[in-house]
Amino acid sequence: MKIGCCGFPIAMEKYFEKFEVVEVQKTFYKPPSIDTAKKWRELAPQSFEFTVKAWQIITHPPSSPTYRKAKLSVEDAGFFKPIKTVFDAWEITRQIAKALKSNFILFQTPRSFKATGENIKNMREFFGSVEREFVFGWEPRGWESEAVKKVCEELSLVHVVDPFENAPTYGELRYFRIHKNHSDDELRTLLNKSDYLLFNNPFMLRDAEKVKSWRDELAGKNSESS
Repeated sequence: MKIGCCGFPIAMEKYFEKFEVVEVQKTFYKPPSIDTAKKWRELAPQSFEFTVKAWQIITHPPSSPTYRKAKLSVEDAGFFKPIKTVFDAWEITRQIAKALKSNFILFQTPRSFKATGENIKNMREFFGSVEREFVFGWEPRGWESEAVKKVCEELSLVHVVDPFENAPTYGELRYFRIHKNHSDDELRTLLNKSDYLLFNNPFMLRDAEKVKSWRDELAGKNSESS
């Protein structure tokens, strides 16, 4: 189980010393240059893993407040629409993921992305068009579990969840994102339940350090008894 944060809550160099994975957030808001991504990869230990959150131009409409935060001006985008803007955004996401030597890309859709025939058709076209160089994860909001499972199974997507909110319905691995504050007892239930455990809240550094220390302590005890 790899444990880390969504974004860097401390200086990058210090983060690399503490953790083994980070979910890059800049790629969602306004992607860094390829050169910057390559520098990050060079700075990180060889075993360190970058997962990538896909650019919001692929998943979110221009009305999303996250566009204003990133100072993006785009007329038509998001919801996996089969248009040049979306595929150009994918190509940039792909190139950065390659520069970071990433294995996993997360596509997070907003609650406004409903389980409609058009949206599912767009997902089919998008994921049927892009090259499968990575494991793709999808974190939907507000979909019924059966609908999520059906889409993930058909398109070979990992269902990304906050395990305190939903159970994963499909995927070759388990990728958990924790969005809220939780007690120690609750956090302990996460031990060795997933392949990736990423914290995405104001307490993410504290909680990631805590769970990682428990995991390492447990691993030490297991090795002593074997």
